[in-house]
Amino acid sequence: MKNYKILAVSMFFGTLVNAQTLESAIKKTDNEMFDAARTEFKALVAKEPTKADNYFYFGENYFNSDDLDSANIMWKQGLTIDAVNPLNLVGTGKYLWFKGDTTEGKKLFVQALTLTKNKNAEVMRQIGSVYTNAPIKALNQAVAILTTAIKLDAKNIEGHLLLGDALLELTPTNGTEAMKSYNNALDLSKQAKIVVRKAKVYQRAQNYQLANDLYIEAQDLDPTYAPAYRENAELNMKFNQTSKAVENWLFYLELNNNDYSRYRYATSLFSGKKYCESVTQFETIHANGFENFYSQRLLGYSIYECNAKDPKADTANYRKGMNAMNRFFQIVPEDKVIAMDYKYKGLLLSKLGSDSSAILELNRAIEKDSVNGTELYGELSKLYMKSKKYDLVIASLNKKMGSDSTKLTVTEYNDLGRAYYFGAKNYLLADAAYAQVAKLSPTFAMASVWRARANVQLDLKKVTWGARPYYEKFIELVPEAERAGAYKNFMMEAGKYMGDYYVNSPAKDIEKAKEAWNIVRTLDPADAQAKTFFATVGK
Repeated sequence: MKNYKILAVSMFFGTLVNAQTLESAIKKTDNEMFDAARTEFKALVAKEPTKADNYFYFGENYFNSDDLDSANIMWKQGLTIDAVNPLNLVGTGKYLWFKGDTTEGKKLFVQALTLTKNKNAEVMRQIGSVYTNAPIKALNQAVAILTTAIKLDAKNIEGHLLLGDALLELTPTNGTEAMKSYNNALDLSKQAKIVVRKAKVYQRAQNYQLANDLYIEAQDLDPTYAPAYRENAELNMKFNQTSKAVENWLFYLELNNNDYSRYRYATSLFSGKKYCESVTQFETIHANGFENFYSQRLLGYSIYECNAKDPKADTANYRKGMNAMNRFFQIVPEDKVIAMDYKYKGLLLSKLGSDSSAILELNRAIEKDSVNGTELYGELSKLYMKSKKYDLVIASLNKKMGSDSTKLTVTEYNDLGRAYYFGAKNYLLADAAYAQVAKLSPTFAMASVWRARANVQLDLKKVTWGARPYYEKFIELVPEAERAGAYKNFMMEAGKYMGDYYVNSPAKDIEKAKEAWNIVRTLDPADAQAKTFFATVGK
């Protein structure tokens, strides 16, 4: 099957020398071959400079490749040629709608509908598409106008597909009506693009197997339909089927081997948390001259994530990440900056040792998104801990925790305990913090040491001997073979406390005292306190 697909792709490229027609250029746009389609559109408008419809579909090519401004230039050029061309009125209205000006955008839609006397199904389909796919949706209006378009042009599969899209957006948890519309399209013409639409319904429902089967069916139906591979790759990536995702992306890139396609590939790798691989792809397209603020943003994010878990990561890598974020802030429109941008800039600065600047950026991130930014208080607490600003550690972690104690990690509770112990000297709260550490990580022996130390401070006169259960737990958790290593001093501390407890507390027990002091003597035969004990009570 793989060889068959490769052969089909090769044969497909052999047909690209066909004469340029509007249908051919639209098909290439639909197939996401934007550069090849653009070449054909340029030839078409040169050949037929007064045919205004060509400019609309040329604009659609730019729109579908995420270049709204260039699309609008084409639509306005079409209106220069024919000021009342309905499609270019819709295109200009689409630009306004996507920019957020729905009032003026709709005026142009109404004008286009009036000019065509509500009889042009293509105009209706294009308006319905805006209502469905724009960030600001008008789904009931989309369903109404697309239903009318189907009545006018029942054999056009695009009408059925767009109606299915609108119905799916209207009832995202129930794809039944959308599937009916897609099946109506399939009854008219068995095309890969329709099968892909059905696959996306199952993908939305988190049904990997049915979605995957349909993507494969679409690929077999038309091995040259590139979106079938891209959508399948993104499904595979979402469900951690990395090797299958890469295979599908490679098929996609065989069909559309250009920088925009590699940009989409890099973005998918980032979404699939394949950060090191995404770095390579972003750097490649940047070297080729393809750049936008999204690519610089994700390059900066990816470089940080690729290196963050490696304690030996080269500082030069973080410097590259910082360069990407600096470039991002140079080219991004101010209204497109999000909290995550400040977050990653702060994280990169932290890795480069610029803690004060990192703190500034992380606080900017929190200000930008006070609801979701609470997680960043954990990052701030790490920076404050490095400079022993214990009061700020406490403030940051309490802000992150709020009223939900589960929001803090083991490490954060450990830092909170240290901050209470060394900074505020609030030993009761230090003990409470270390109790959470012990709860979340029951085998972490040092949590017991710090609970014991906090309770020593709470009971300096040894009235309650409150540290006893925690020193006992520490001794229990550390195997004898490990006591002489990193735990030695802590183990001697525990042994001395327990030896004192069994000598001087109401629970006096000389044999258990000997066991405790023997721990100390074994670790340090020259210890003066152990010598004194055994000299007093004998061996």
